[in-house]
Amino acid sequence: MVVTTTISDSDEHLRCTFASRYSQVSLPRFKIPNGSMPKDAAYQIVNDELMLDGNPRLNLASFVTTWMEPECEKLIMASINKNYVDMDVYPVTTELQNRCVNIIAHLFHAPVGDDETAIGVGTVGSSEAIMLAGLAFKRKWQAKRKEQGKPCDNPNIVTGANVQVCWEKFARYFEVELKEVKLKEGYYVMDPAEAVEMVDENTICVAAILGSTLTGEFEDVKLLNELLMKKNKEMGWDTPIHVDAASGGFIAPFLYPDLEWDFRLPLVKSINVSGHKYGLVYAGVGWVVWRSKDDLPDELVFHINYLGSDQPTFTLNFSKGDFVYFLSFKHDG
Repeated sequence: MVVTTTISDSDEHLRCTFASRYSQVSLPRFKIPNGSMPKDAAYQIVNDELMLDGNPRLNLASFVTTWMEPECEKLIMASINKNYVDMDVYPVTTELQNRCVNIIAHLFHAPVGDDETAIGVGTVGSSEAIMLAGLAFKRKWQAKRKEQGKPCDNPNIVTGANVQVCWEKFARYFEVELKEVKLKEGYYVMDPAEAVEMVDENTICVAAILGSTLTGEFEDVKLLNELLMKKNKEMGWDTPIHVDAASGGFIAPFLYPDLEWDFRLPLVKSINVSGHKYGLVYAGVGWVVWRSKDDLPDELVFHINYLGSDQPTFTLNFSKGDFVYFLSFKHDG
């Protein structure tokens, strides 16, 4: 949702007499009109206004997919009227969602057996995914501090200054101090050594970026893992790593399969990825996956039975329009 401020005159009107004879009278721009109009006239008025938007196909500044195959659009329109949260009513949609989570978990080398189910959830995008992952880290840190009889009211998270704004939102919304590693001239990603130096007993996790918003560069997650493991051992901590793979999660496994950045590294506990960036899916869809069930506190998962059976849910919103998304990748290109 975009927060807007209206400074125009509230009595300003739209005048679209060319639309049809039904709209020859002006329409209030910011108030509900007194009378109704035919649906075709309403459609044309709104459609004509939208013509002033830019052409998505020409938007070279966007990080999101602006074209999909017609078959995908047919699937989207066939499913757009489903409320995905009603899992009992739409069990096949739920199954497809679970398949996506498992496909991504295996792609990121999660330690999941062939007969096991991966732990993850589909989200509106990586922003929601990061909020959920951050909440999991915060709750696990708080629980451990309480067990140790230590204060748990001053958590922090370590990131590079190149992180996307959703990390700042998480820190502000959920009262977590954001400790940023400053960038250097010629080095525009987080320095793993400096990040580890900033870690203290109140650090809930270190966030590494696989595909910086500024340059697209991958941060050295493997080196970060090595340095943080060493500090954890020295200090008796277990500070984990989250990888924000919004931009690079669907690139690295195919172009750089030997690059170790994912669950192959022991301290990586969760990863988020966006389907609508380089996952070739329209906005907005994303996922967050966890290494194991132990990394997602049970207290964050709600159980509802509105439609009869038990339905676990872990999202920031509830009702959510559904469209079927799928991965059209293969390892041989």
